[in-house]
Amino acid sequence: MSIVEKAIEFKEKKHKFITTSDRIIAAREVKELILGVNELYKVNKDSELMDLMKDLTVIKQKIEKRLKGRPSAA
Repeated sequence: MSIVEKAIEFKEKKHKFITTSDRIIAAREVKELILGVNELYKVNKDSELMDLMKDLTVIKQKIEKRLKGRPSAA
């Protein structure tokens, strides 16, 4: 399975991470996918790859936002 296929599969699956460790694993996985697609983009300059990276980045930001939690009111 190519990196693009893995990235598309990750983008289209449900993102319901129950535990913190699930979220950490997902954040690491999506980061690897973004970096892999970026390497392909450097060679091809395909706009579809850029759109895929943008979509994955949004997913990654949501996961990381959930990991950080809300700032405690002091």
